[in-house]
Amino acid sequence: MSSKLKVMQVIPKLGYGGAETGCYDLAHYLPENNCSSFIVTSGGELLKFIDQKKVKLIKLPVHSKNPILIFFNSIALIFIILFHNISIVHARSRAPAWSCLLATKITRRKFVTTFHGTYNFNNSIKKFYNSVMVRSNLIIAGSNFIFSHIKDKYSKFINFKKKKFLVIFRGINVDYFDPSTLLEADEDKLLSSWGVTPDKKLILMPGRLTAWKGQELFIEALNLVNKELGHQSFTAIILGSDQGRDIYTKKIKRLAEQHRLMPQLKFIENFKNMPLAYKVSNLVVSASIEPEAFGRVAIEAQSMEKPIIASNIGGSNETIEDNVSGFLFESSNPKSLSKKIIEVLNLDESRLKLMGIEGRKNVIKKFNVEKMCFSTYSEYKKLLN
Repeated sequence: MSSKLKVMQVIPKLGYGGAETGCYDLAHYLPENNCSSFIVTSGGELLKFIDQKKVKLIKLPVHSKNPILIFFNSIALIFIILFHNISIVHARSRAPAWSCLLATKITRRKFVTTFHGTYNFNNSIKKFYNSVMVRSNLIIAGSNFIFSHIKDKYSKFINFKKKKFLVIFRGINVDYFDPSTLLEADEDKLLSSWGVTPDKKLILMPGRLTAWKGQELFIEALNLVNKELGHQSFTAIILGSDQGRDIYTKKIKRLAEQHRLMPQLKFIENFKNMPLAYKVSNLVVSASIEPEAFGRVAIEAQSMEKPIIASNIGGSNETIEDNVSGFLFESSNPKSLSKKIIEVLNLDESRLKLMGIEGRKNVIKKFNVEKMCFSTYSEYKKLLN
């Protein structure tokens, strides 16, 4: 086998999620460190940004959970591994992980998996399907919360003497999420396009529209804030797509109308310039009613020096220093969230500025993309020694 490290990451689709951006960032980091980098995926919005002079892109239907296609993909991966002399195969989701498991067993290559979520299960078949993520040589958890979840739910599938199991926090590009790089003219233009006046404080809730992300809870909390402070105290934006879940979108819009929050509360879809969205906001909220495996919104907001309020469950407990770089509220409790929103809206500018500085320092120290990529690269090298 060639001495040059050759890494093939396999992921269903390259969209804008945390797992996908992590894959993208690592793929471009590896060639800078004399490694060959490959991505196998079925498609996605990030494909057009891949530098194909540095990263070899291979398309396969690895998003499919069809057992026949999973088997077909494993055969294709065997040929790819042998043809390109791949050293390490890194799977970032369950369906492609089954294909990778078979391919690495046959080719005798090292197999790495990253647990990006808790992967809910309600029966033994589903749990077995999920267990592929702990059948690798190296298991990476994206947070201590995920690490504990794996140990609690999948320990019978893990031989701790033969497998390495560790936490590598996800990272973001702190140069991209940097408040100093944005122009005031662009901020004014965005606020105008959203119909937000500068005299109102803006509360932003980013994230895809799905029940567990807590948009209903957020709307209930805003109603309580209005009762306390009045309708003129703020503007709020729910920023995200329903990805085809229009029934849920209609439900939360009806709820907002029932509480007479429209047009004080606005719904914005398909906005890609997240640093600018954070920059024009006074406060960012993440109200998930189920544990976030990591909580990318909290990290991005802190990097942009914005106060963040998040549920006190899951990864948010690790990414936010409560009352220092942000605030935690009691999960699923609209009254607790409303109290925190009122508290932040009433904070003086010097306290908010200090909190913003602490938030960015927190991200640079613990959650920057360079640290994530270096840690993963280092573990790759250890795996082959």
